Amino acid sequence: MPDLRQTRKKLKIAIGIMAGIDVLLLALYVSPLIGSADSRRQQMNLLQTELMTKTRQVEPLKNLPQKVVLANKQIADFYKERFPSQSSQIATELGKLAVAEGITLDRVKYKELEAGGGALRPMEMEADLAGNYVALAKFINALERDQMFFTINSITLGGEGQGPVRLGMKLETYLKAGMQ
Repeated sequence: MPDLRQTRKKLKIAIGIMAGIDVLLLALYVSPLIGSADSRRQQMNLLQTELMTKTRQVEPLKNLPQKVVLANKQIADFYKERFPSQSSQIATELGKLAVAEGITLDRVKYKELEAGGGALRPMEMEADLAGNYVALAKFINALERDQMFFTINSITLGGEGQGPVRLGMKLETYLKAGMQ
């Protein structure tokens, strides 16, 4: 027959250990380490808000490899369509715009600037134009909207009381490097 004293002693030890574990868990439950149910809920809401914010921040990075390929294609198309490979194309384009808007190009001076080592060489131009005010305004607008890339740096308005309005203009464009 088993020894009841021995079994009773083991049972008292087991009950004591379980009571100690219960006291420890109760202390943890009410301690600031675990916090109340409200504080845990608030923390959960804060973390969910932070997760949504971070998800929105990385949204533009979705499909990044495809976006890089598309951007490279768009850059290549931009260079191909907007920058001339020969300086004569610049003169032709300015002439077309002047004729279309009914103004005269009195003088155009071209100056190729130092290349920065990139794919483009800057070309600076000084032009003297003559025409009525409306035609000159339309020419400037057409120049800014033209397929070829032009940057207007300065405009000087002049003229006499009678006759056409005279306009001095400094502008810039770029040639594709390595081509004439």
